[in-house]
Amino acid sequence: MPNQTHPEYQYLNLLQDILDNGVKQEDMGTGAITYSVFGRQIRFDLNQDFPLLTTKKIYWKGVLYELYWFLSGQSNIKFLVDNNVHIWDDYPYKIYRELMEKGLEPELTQEEFIKKIAGDDDYAKKYGELKHIYGQMWRRWPAKDGRGIDQVGWLVNELKKDPDAHNTLVNSWNPEYLYQMAKPEEASRFPICHNMYQCNVKNGKLSLHLYQRTADMFLGVPFNIASYALLAIILAKVTGNRAGEFIHTFGDAHIYSNHIEQVKEQLTRKPKQFPRVVLDESVKEIDDFRPEHVKLENYDPHPPIKAELTPTGGLTTDNWKNFVKDKLYKKN
Repeated sequence: MPNQTHPEYQYLNLLQDILDNGVKQEDMGTGAITYSVFGRQIRFDLNQDFPLLTTKKIYWKGVLYELYWFLSGQSNIKFLVDNNVHIWDDYPYKIYRELMEKGLEPELTQEEFIKKIAGDDDYAKKYGELKHIYGQMWRRWPAKDGRGIDQVGWLVNELKKDPDAHNTLVNSWNPEYLYQMAKPEEASRFPICHNMYQCNVKNGKLSLHLYQRTADMFLGVPFNIASYALLAIILAKVTGNRAGEFIHTFGDAHIYSNHIEQVKEQLTRKPKQFPRVVLDESVKEIDDFRPEHVKLENYDPHPPIKAELTPTGGLTTDNWKNFVKDKLYKKN
């Protein structure tokens, strides 16, 4: 019987739980099949080490650059594309495909579209924007009077002023722009998945609790764990606290049908020692943070396990549904 005291077993045991007990479901927008359970929680002590999973190599550069993209309030993918981080490429292309369907723009493959984003600032400004994505909602929430509300800035200042505060929460879920609740022309074409987090200070330690309404357990969640654990460390530093716990609560926790074999392979591997992260002393305010200010030490994971990202969520057209099916299952 393996030693299951390693904190990574929380994640691995949840994968096994889904394999054993997951209910088969179909995404209405894309037809993608998942096996899922509902309502689970894992937690990591950030004083011990850093929860970057070791049973497969996690794309650390993507974690760093995406978190900076969020924290700097950006909503255009050009910054990510320029830094060769392509985890958000699908969703601006989804919007562009709707224009293609209507004959308003020339047909481009996704590769051609992203190449134009990379090479043309004006094109990127027009077509690379994802309105109401995390960065905007965290740092520039659109208020009814036209203001952009800086939720993260408020959270930091509130905890500096009142470490006992119970209200330091950041929300990305705005019904005005989501699904059929939105005006059709304003509805987001991408998902808000990790939709709310709250910080709390006890005995000089800042903990962060994330609620994630829907969770791609194989590809997305290892990334989310690292991102929000790092966010907790940054927020602890800039509020004058030590890092406490990262608590991760899931709504629908699922494995995509085309990830099942990869999950089974990962479950054969034993976790290794978690790495450490060191945050540069120059980070004193939230806007000081840059990706190069984080040093990852002693990360020695098992090899990567590749799988296709399934771009579900948000409003979809039949054309996008067919595109996703072709992308994911054409080879099978």
